[in-house]
Amino acid sequence: MGYDWGSDAGATTVFVPPTLVPSMQDTCIVSVATGALHCLALSAESEVYSWGADAHGALGHADGSTGAGLRRIETLAHVESIAAAPFKSAAVDDHGSLFTWGLAAFVGQTTGLGYDPATELQLTPKRVDALSGDRVVGVALGYASTLAVTDAGAVFSFGQSGHGALGHGLSASEVLSRRFEALVEIGRRFIAVAAGDCHSLALTEEGHVYGWGGCTNGHGQDQPTPQLVAGLTGKPVKLVYAGCVSSCAVTERGELYTWGESYPNSFNLGHGGAAPQKISKRVEALSCIKVAAAAVGYSHTLVAGEDGVVWGFGERAFIGLGEVDAPPGDIVAQPTPIPNLRVRTLP
Repeated sequence: MGYDWGSDAGATTVFVPPTLVPSMQDTCIVSVATGALHCLALSAESEVYSWGADAHGALGHADGSTGAGLRRIETLAHVESIAAAPFKSAAVDDHGSLFTWGLAAFVGQTTGLGYDPATELQLTPKRVDALSGDRVVGVALGYASTLAVTDAGAVFSFGQSGHGALGHGLSASEVLSRRFEALVEIGRRFIAVAAGDCHSLALTEEGHVYGWGGCTNGHGQDQPTPQLVAGLTGKPVKLVYAGCVSSCAVTERGELYTWGESYPNSFNLGHGGAAPQKISKRVEALSCIKVAAAAVGYSHTLVAGEDGVVWGFGERAFIGLGEVDAPPGDIVAQPTPIPNLRVRTLP
């Protein structure tokens, strides 16, 4: 569902309602990740597939192939998690090694196999050697930043730091992964990270959420140091997500909280309006379900309940509720179930 840009960003096809990817009907997929113009899928056999546009090497193929066709990334195996963002992709294998590829300045790669100095692209997945002594358990990709969390509870960041998304200063950029010292000083063990266009989130094992960068509080101001996200005190969080300029959290009780900006006036916070939300607020329209997972896009949000029903709000074309000829900006203001769509969420 949404727009299929294919290999030519000037030609689009709208898929409404949700449409099965024909070439993957016989493959058991356990996870998917989407960038601006490409997608990744992780199979039950721990293999990674990619498709879409490859203008910046985000598909991970040595020949730099482009086009919409689905294709396995041959150099990856035993993968446990994947991530995608505009111009780049990442994967973590069962040894805790982090692999990145795409626009090299954004993914901590400047030399080595698959790196093209003429284009500054990392065409094939390459291990982030600076983290070879750590076991990575989670990765998040922002527009130009990358975050990684280790089994020891440490957070590392690298890439470009627009609005302070890396946490090492408002303008600093890091080619190599660097431990986030401000989070070390907090004295907590972190278990998950999330990254948006210009802001970042980190989740502690106690369920506290810290945010930094831009758009973290719904007022457009940069937050150079990590701060507890307001409105979540006493509500232990188990999952965090970051979109373009908004964020959401799922609590242990299955409640969904959102905050940040509505981009652009897309009602993607789920509160029935387009106003910024400075303090995290529960999406009351979803109080009838126990939320198991969520996904935050540029102008839409998808939420899965424990029963497998998927709910959407924001721009209609991206949540499977629009018409093929519906114009961009057609909005679903309140969380609405997507017909004939069920998902299985993993523990």
